[in-house]
Amino acid sequence: MAPTFVTIILIACLAVLAVLLLGVGGFAKGGEFNKKYANKIMRLRLLLQFIAVLLIVGLTWLTRNGG
Repeated sequence: MAPTFVTIILIACLAVLAVLLLGVGGFAKGGEFNKKYANKIMRLRLLLQFIAVLLIVGLTWLTRNGG
């Protein structure tokens, strides 16, 4: 179960990275895209980070409790 969990965590972290890079790219370019989507991208990044942290905490809990 742990290798599957680690794979899910890796995918979640890569999703956070992708959204972060999208936000930084939009900020660097500026213009209409940044005005329209900057706040939505930031909210999505925060949601994905929260999910990734919960998964990491869950894996730590499973590992410490013999799961």
